[in-house]
Amino acid sequence: MSSPVSSSPLTTPASRRGFLLVVLAALCWGTSGISGQIVADRAGLGPLDIAWHRMAIGAVALLAIHALTRRRRAAPAARLGRGTAVRLLLIGAGLAAYQLAYFAAVATAGVSIATLVALGLAPLLIAVGAALLGHGRPDRATVLALVVALVGLVLLVGISAGADTGTAVVLGALMAVGSALGYAVVTLAGAGVPAGVPVTLAGFAGGAVLLTPVALIAGLRFTTEPGALAVLLYLGLVPSALAYTLFFTGLRTVPGAVASIVTLLEPLTATALATAFLGERLAPGALAGGLLVLAAVAGLYLRRMGDSNSRGVAPNPLSKRAP
Repeated sequence: MSSPVSSSPLTTPASRRGFLLVVLAALCWGTSGISGQIVADRAGLGPLDIAWHRMAIGAVALLAIHALTRRRRAAPAARLGRGTAVRLLLIGAGLAAYQLAYFAAVATAGVSIATLVALGLAPLLIAVGAALLGHGRPDRATVLALVVALVGLVLLVGISAGADTGTAVVLGALMAVGSALGYAVVTLAGAGVPAGVPVTLAGFAGGAVLLTPVALIAGLRFTTEPGALAVLLYLGLVPSALAYTLFFTGLRTVPGAVASIVTLLEPLTATALATAFLGERLAPGALAGGLLVLAAVAGLYLRRMGDSNSRGVAPNPLSKRAP
């Protein structure tokens, strides 16, 4: 186990760069919901179809990039020990479960409830998981930012959830809990992988392999509709291959509890896109919630940069190297 850190996790150039990479990943992920909705409307594909296409396209793109850049990498590939192999398996399974459960929750209960439960619950699951694994507890600044961000998230996406209490809403919420669990597994396992291992490629390839038999049994559907194909390519390349590469890179220097708060920018981005392109208007309470999410992320970043004596999360569960 690594020793407790005595300085703020974001006081070094590498950690600040990692924080910004996680921010960029969250902004990219914010386009996933609207992309999936466009594909469903245009081509009639279901959650499993969309999740499989996203994983498969992302895996192919990452494999091509890995093959093209292999000769340029001067450092030798990291040794794939048993601990690292287990982490990669967990990442692949977590990614597959996260994608499938999220799109299923959106189709069942709507974007608002799915986003609120999945992304609102994930930071709590990550903090609890890190504590259970013996990696220490978040400090007061992180806990305060988490509370503020969750309140903002409830206001942002919860206002439009309505008062429905039907079976579909309950089922969709349960699916979103599964999505949150998958995301927590990916976050906790991802940054423990050594830097030389292509964690994003392994995760997407493993997730695609795990999803393929399920999709085939369920009757995997394809589409030839040009618009839907273009959006599927975008979904597999930008919010998937690119965003997760940024995310896993950032996790090497950013604690999981901090990263999970920053990724709450995803529903904020999704809401902004819906407002800009779908003509939806934010209610005053939802607008206040969005500002709270921004304030939590910005305040946490400034706190970490300015307080060089802060203990942060000690020890950082996501800065260790796997055996």
